[in-house]
Amino acid sequence: MPARKPGLRALVFDVFGTVVDWRGSIIREGRALGRRRKLEIDWPAFADGWRAGYRPAMARVRSGELPWTTIDALHRMILEDLLRRFRIDRLSGAEKDDFNRAWHRLRPWPDARRGLTRLKRGFTIATLSNGNVALLVDMAKHSRLPWDCVLSAELFGHYKPDPEAYLGAARLLGLAPGQVMLVAAHKDDLLAAKACGLRTAFVPRPLEFGPDARVAVRTERAFDVNARDFLDLAARLLPRRTH
Repeated sequence: MPARKPGLRALVFDVFGTVVDWRGSIIREGRALGRRRKLEIDWPAFADGWRAGYRPAMARVRSGELPWTTIDALHRMILEDLLRRFRIDRLSGAEKDDFNRAWHRLRPWPDARRGLTRLKRGFTIATLSNGNVALLVDMAKHSRLPWDCVLSAELFGHYKPDPEAYLGAARLLGLAPGQVMLVAAHKDDLLAAKACGLRTAFVPRPLEFGPDARVAVRTERAFDVNARDFLDLAARLLPRRTH
């Protein structure tokens, strides 16, 4: 196992899917809403549809079709479309707002909190997410995620994979890009970070989209580290005495 890489000072993490189980969390929230309002809905399909609207909505911002819009606002726009599609018409504005905030209450993967706590002993650890700051802070408090700081695309006015997000994170941390490593379960995110000079760690989350749609977990030589989970990442990056 390689020891901690010389010069590596900070780890920044993709959040949705990498740190937290968005799909399982949204399904739980939907089922709870369904029980309260007696809704017979395919909540896994609803969760998948909500997430499927994420990239197209961001693309409208990145192209200039929409002005800068937070993920909270984009999620709410997608939610309104989904409510029509699933013929849910009995929710109040307050109920819609609360359901939209389900994204603030996402639960971490089983290894996430312990792995982050170990990695924090040797590195600055921060988010680098397209989620807005308020969302990420609420999520951290809800799930007790031990970030040193919260970095968001909102701070840069650019969503990943725009270079401004990756380079902006290094700049705000006072580091050169090569002193920062992006940790993510999404290879396109990692390749964009690598193109900006960041180091990269691939941590697969094969169950991100559920047990019936396992995500490919093949390792890539293009990445600096391929780890099974955050605990394995800590074992690979930290000197043994810090475990």
